[in-house]
Amino acid sequence: MALLIAPSLLSADFGNLQRDIEFINNSPADWFHVDVMDGVFVPNISFGFPVMKAIQQHATKPLDVHLMIVNPDQYIDEFAKYGVYMLTVHYEVCTHLHRTIQRIKAAGMKAGVVLNPHTPVHVLNDLIHELDMVLLMSVNPGFGGQKFIPHTLNKVRDLRALIDSKKLTTLIEVDGGVDTTNARALEAAGAHVVVAGNAVFGAADRIQAIQQIKG
Repeated sequence: MALLIAPSLLSADFGNLQRDIEFINNSPADWFHVDVMDGVFVPNISFGFPVMKAIQQHATKPLDVHLMIVNPDQYIDEFAKYGVYMLTVHYEVCTHLHRTIQRIKAAGMKAGVVLNPHTPVHVLNDLIHELDMVLLMSVNPGFGGQKFIPHTLNKVRDLRALIDSKKLTTLIEVDGGVDTTNARALEAAGAHVVVAGNAVFGAADRIQAIQQIKG
């Protein structure tokens, strides 16, 4: 499959959010990436449900929502109300991860798990068959604009090997510091989806940036 790109709304202009959403609607981008932070699991706070409602009203492409929060189970049904396509939760905060994944699917969404840079791929060996996607963080979560961690390429290869060994179709997504300098290497390593924030919204020509990252 061709590499998909999910521009991160964390890098959008919040004062002109509808304008930037409509730009993505009319661009070659594939998904919207929405980072939800609680100021507890990560040292930052971002979108709440009023903003999710506004995004839902204007977005015409799938919503890929990344929960960087403690106790995500508490909010699964609420996110389902906002038309979320893919809901990803962190391995590091879910005590009963299998149950959380089943709850996401029961709510009508696709389910994914996120691994922080220090978390090895093998922790998903007994759960990978339940997942629609695995999101590998290529920066430490919580802030946009960080530098890509090169070791992520090895993790993508390891994850792709695990998925292929079990003959699964689980997607691999990478988030953090992705731009035109590393998108091809990530694709070659086995990534299916990349999240790009500043590389898109900070570009002089946003359409060209999306096209170059997608390849």
